[in-house]
Amino acid sequence: MKKQLLVVFTVLSISLFAQEHNASKEYTVPSDPLVRTKLNEWGKVKFGLLMHWGTYSQWGVVESWSLCPEDEGWTQRTGPYSSDWVTYKTAYENLQTTFNPVKFNPERWAKAAKDAGMKYVVFTTKHHDGFNMFDTKQSDYKITGKKSPFASNPRANVAKEVFNAFRNEGFMTGAYFSKPDWNTPDYWWKYFPPKDRNVSYDPKKYPDRWNSFKKFTYNQIEELMSDYGKIDILWLDGGWVRPYTSIDPTVDWQRTIPYNQDIDMANIAAMARTHQPGLLVVDRTVHGEYENYVTPEQQVPAGYLPYPWESCMTLGNSWSYVPNDQYKSARKVIHLLTDIVSKNGNLLLNIGPGPDGEWDPNAYARLEEIGKWMTVNAEAIYNAEADPNLARQGNWVFTKKDKCIYAIYQLAEKDAVPSNYSLTIPEGILVKNIQLLGADQKIKFAQDKNAVQFTIDLKKSPKATEALVFKLNLK
Repeated sequence: MKKQLLVVFTVLSISLFAQEHNASKEYTVPSDPLVRTKLNEWGKVKFGLLMHWGTYSQWGVVESWSLCPEDEGWTQRTGPYSSDWVTYKTAYENLQTTFNPVKFNPERWAKAAKDAGMKYVVFTTKHHDGFNMFDTKQSDYKITGKKSPFASNPRANVAKEVFNAFRNEGFMTGAYFSKPDWNTPDYWWKYFPPKDRNVSYDPKKYPDRWNSFKKFTYNQIEELMSDYGKIDILWLDGGWVRPYTSIDPTVDWQRTIPYNQDIDMANIAAMARTHQPGLLVVDRTVHGEYENYVTPEQQVPAGYLPYPWESCMTLGNSWSYVPNDQYKSARKVIHLLTDIVSKNGNLLLNIGPGPDGEWDPNAYARLEEIGKWMTVNAEAIYNAEADPNLARQGNWVFTKKDKCIYAIYQLAEKDAVPSNYSLTIPEGILVKNIQLLGADQKIKFAQDKNAVQFTIDLKKSPKATEALVFKLNLK
């Protein structure tokens, strides 16, 4: 491709706040005790890495969505093929012949993520465009396919290499998998051109074709669950592929789903768990037994949520690689992480690798900075609990563990470190002493009913000041 395409991606937000308002009523505690155990383990690690990566990184465009024949900001086409959808789709799918990420080094990613304090990874094995980043036997539209120049590389089975590298660093591993597949003719059947993101035919009228798609999906997921080592999370995207019975009429985008697209999640989950006992199945936005945790996208709920949840958010502005993307500061990420953990959630932070198989240097730099803060303050994050009675107070957010409360003071970029502090804790809780993590100093404090005031010595305050963590040991 002579000219690189650049799309400024406006994030697709799937009305998840509307979902969240109902989720506490509709959230289903998993019936399998092994799943509950795994869910509890996942809920303690708090900080994970998500990676969107595929052939689209060569053009620097939003992942998959420029193929979608909808008139939305995130589906707009640009570049020399943009005027004709058929020509564009052909050119897009031809990217498999030039995608050659020779700098692919998942060990470097795993080390950088570990040093940043991340504990689990979710990797995109297949996005909606249908290009497979693993060696599936169900399709030749894959990184190991005959048309792929990377196929001869000894590390061509990218997903396996990623999972192994991160597993070797102690990570929980998750496979992102798109339920819709815009490449297979059993989803976008060429007899009926697609009108939108949905299946291009009515599965009720053509049950044999739909059953073929169900079998295709089942077989691909079984490959991932049986051939790629220990997998902890099956993270399923494309929430419009769902049974009619699960459509929520209060959510606008769900009302536009034209057909019943039931792929029999009960059968898929049962199969997957025969290979991976205790597997977390995250069927995003589809409430019930197979949405083991809720996934608000690019947003943080206003307050404490009483069920397992994870904010999936981008480090840059885009999910996938975009040249010269603008990355969030380490301070911003630390504030997001501490806010999310204080509300009972996890943060899954996305980085999109480039077409050569490397991250942007700014991504490494941000993770290094985050890691410096985590080295000092991780005890306020891992295994910490949230408490609805300890809601945000101005700059303060709170976590707790055993007989202590972690009061986390978030500092803005240009704010000086204060010497005087005041906070409110629930009445009846008595403070024994206060420590500032990362600083060796005795802190004098006064407690009057549920108000606590104290002062710190600025000469001994920690260097990592994105957020100060005060450990309140309780009587």
